[in-house]
Amino acid sequence: MLTEYLRRKFDLDPYLSKVYLTGEITNFRKRPGHQYFSLKDEHAKINVVMFKSAFARLKFEPKEGDTVRVVGRVTLYPASGQYQIVIEQMAPEGVGELYLAYEQLKKKLSDEGLFAKNQRPLRLFPKRVAVITSPSGAVIQDIMTTVARRYPILQIVLFPAQVQGNQAAATIVTQLRRVKAMGGFDALIIGRGGGSIEDLWPFNEESVARALADMPMPIVSSVGHETDTTITDFVADHRAATPTAAAELVTSVKLTDGITRLQEDQLRIRQAMQNRIQAARDRLNRSAQSVVLTQPGRLYDQYLQQVDQLKVRLQTAEQNQLTALAQRVRLAETSLNPRQLSVRVANTRQTVVNDRRRLQSAAQVIIKSQRQRFDLANDALDHLGPDQILGRGYSYVTSPRGKALTKVGDFKPGAKALIHVEDGTVPVVVEERKQKNG
Repeated sequence: MLTEYLRRKFDLDPYLSKVYLTGEITNFRKRPGHQYFSLKDEHAKINVVMFKSAFARLKFEPKEGDTVRVVGRVTLYPASGQYQIVIEQMAPEGVGELYLAYEQLKKKLSDEGLFAKNQRPLRLFPKRVAVITSPSGAVIQDIMTTVARRYPILQIVLFPAQVQGNQAAATIVTQLRRVKAMGGFDALIIGRGGGSIEDLWPFNEESVARALADMPMPIVSSVGHETDTTITDFVADHRAATPTAAAELVTSVKLTDGITRLQEDQLRIRQAMQNRIQAARDRLNRSAQSVVLTQPGRLYDQYLQQVDQLKVRLQTAEQNQLTALAQRVRLAETSLNPRQLSVRVANTRQTVVNDRRRLQSAAQVIIKSQRQRFDLANDALDHLGPDQILGRGYSYVTSPRGKALTKVGDFKPGAKALIHVEDGTVPVVVEERKQKNG
């Protein structure tokens, strides 16, 4: 009962029915429905409730740490016994709500790459252009006047839409979908006259921006004055400062200039074709007067002369070959004559005898040389042999089995040994042995 009494007190207090507060958002976490968070300053904190309908009317996206100005009513929530403020309006402190919403949406779409998606050129000679604007404003009149002056054969199709107010964005999107569904347009002009940021706000709506990005034809934006910039300007392929400039963009070539250019192109094409025909006619005349067609028999004169020359060369070659073969036959017959054959046999025999003599002489010289080398090597070996060393007063000792005894450890007392001298051997028995000191 006490909590209910206090709640009625809060609800009936005229000073709490509409409260203005400024504070920093804290404990904020965006929920799909109603929003619950807190506002605080350096002295205090209050719980906040913002119902879904009020939150949907916000033009910006609040976040943790933002300083905001709010309007609402203070109530007491019986279930928890805490008082709270129910916010009906909220705006950023120090920055306009619409301007902040504009900057947030601009950054969002730019990060998605939506501004760089459409960079399409305008058609040089358009046939049909759609215009989305107010049917009663000066925009459509300026466009039609400019088109009638520059390019009167261009068909302008107006898709009337609200360009100001809460329903403007929805009607613009509807007309964009109609243009896309109808098709067959070379370009689209969307625009309105100047105004405040509130007046131009439909052209800053996200729904309009995304619908424009999906259009299949180039888009020219002409919203506001030259100093005004909207999201539509960034999404469009081209931006015009005025409706007249937009019409001039889609009719970049005046009809009279286009006709003049076509006439000049037609003249150049005609001249080029005449030049080609004349060149072909000259070639035909030269071909008709050529020797090939006037005196075709002369084509074979050169070939007949070549045939005659080849015949002469063939006969000469045959005669030369026959002469060479006859010479070879005569030489063969001469070599096979019995008298010449006996002489050749005698010469060959003499050659064999001479070769045998030279071979024997060379063999004797080689044998004598090898024998001398053998004798020298043998003498050198004798000088190095053990017998020669023993003749100079040296000797060596072996065991009875012939093993050389060269160290003190090889001699064992009582063992037999043989001393080898120049003219024989001397058997001995080892009595003792002495190791050299050091």
